[in-house]
Amino acid sequence: MEIKPAGKGSVRNTEKREVSVFIRLHSLKAPKGSMKKNKVKGRGAGSGHGKTSTRGSKGQTSRSGRDFYPGFEGGQSPLIRRMPKRGFNSKFPREYQIVNLSDLGRIREKTISPGILEENGLVDDRNKLIKILGDGEVKNPVIVQAHAFSRSAVEKITKAGGKAEIVAC
Repeated sequence: MEIKPAGKGSVRNTEKREVSVFIRLHSLKAPKGSMKKNKVKGRGAGSGHGKTSTRGSKGQTSRSGRDFYPGFEGGQSPLIRRMPKRGFNSKFPREYQIVNLSDLGRIREKTISPGILEENGLVDDRNKLIKILGDGEVKNPVIVQAHAFSRSAVEKITKAGGKAEIVAC
């Protein structure tokens, strides 16, 4: 052990010791400099952040609760309002689950209902709208129940001796 003077008559121990440190939740601390103090504003001219409280001078940006919506162009008429709008987009569009006639050929049932389509993995949900399209062929006479059919699907089903039944929504 070596003892050296540390100034003004005091003595300091400079012996190297092995210290075992276990990290536990109660001993965790944030790294130095990672936690900044909040800037105190509006406490007079002497604070350096008084009068306008670091918000510049008057106007929209100095007010509380100020916010710009997406596409704001500083008071100029925004691009979204200058562009022409055409057509109609429904807020409640009808979205169908699509099943082709070629997919129905795998099912060995006489009556194909939304429940059977779901069991065979052709639709995700039997309660959502289902539309049968005419891509493919039907070889056996079947009764197909769905919410909508294409013209070609109805023709091919009836040609094979089957029937296309529309289910109420």
